[in-house]
Amino acid sequence: MSTKQVLIILCELGIPYEIKPVRFDEVKKEPFVSLNPNGRMPAIEDPNTDIVLWESGAIIEYLVETYDTDHKLSYVDSPEKWQQGSWKHFQMSGQGPYFGQLTWFGKFHQEKLPSAISRYENEMDRITSVIELQLTRTGKSYLVGDKCTFADLMFVPWYRAFPGPAEEFLVKTWPEKYLLSYAWNQELNAREGVKQAQKVGDDFLASNSH
Repeated sequence: MSTKQVLIILCELGIPYEIKPVRFDEVKKEPFVSLNPNGRMPAIEDPNTDIVLWESGAIIEYLVETYDTDHKLSYVDSPEKWQQGSWKHFQMSGQGPYFGQLTWFGKFHQEKLPSAISRYENEMDRITSVIELQLTRTGKSYLVGDKCTFADLMFVPWYRAFPGPAEEFLVKTWPEKYLLSYAWNQELNAREGVKQAQKVGDDFLASNSH
């Protein structure tokens, strides 16, 4: 999902890119750990600047500051500049880890742990309620200001319906309980850059799953 976050920003900004496949059993080995010491996806090499980066939040921040010269997906003036940073960190510290843990315990973990699943189901609801509150409070269509920013787009990949406990919330509960945030997510997913990135990511995963 973190890789898809980066893909979305690349597609939204029209930045040319090349995907270099790395098998899951190779990410903890050289040469990949020279790019990402943490041994996880994603990592980027920018041939224009010779910069190597890892961690999706850092990569997105770099791409926006370097290539979003028209500020299509960002604000550079206060207070919006700092507000978009708050939502970026909320996504990275809240949505990503908690949604990921729900997927792990609900789908992949060998032992079913109802208490763990319940905890992360509650966090999925809570995090969505925070977004709903922001949209309700401001009366805006996006988290910051009057336009879609990278902060909005960072939430998109994790809000796709995974088989398992998350699916019940995302498919049934969310559209009825949190109307504004559901509409916000639908609008984001309708963007051409997002659709392109999601397809590229899905096709790449499918072609490298064997």
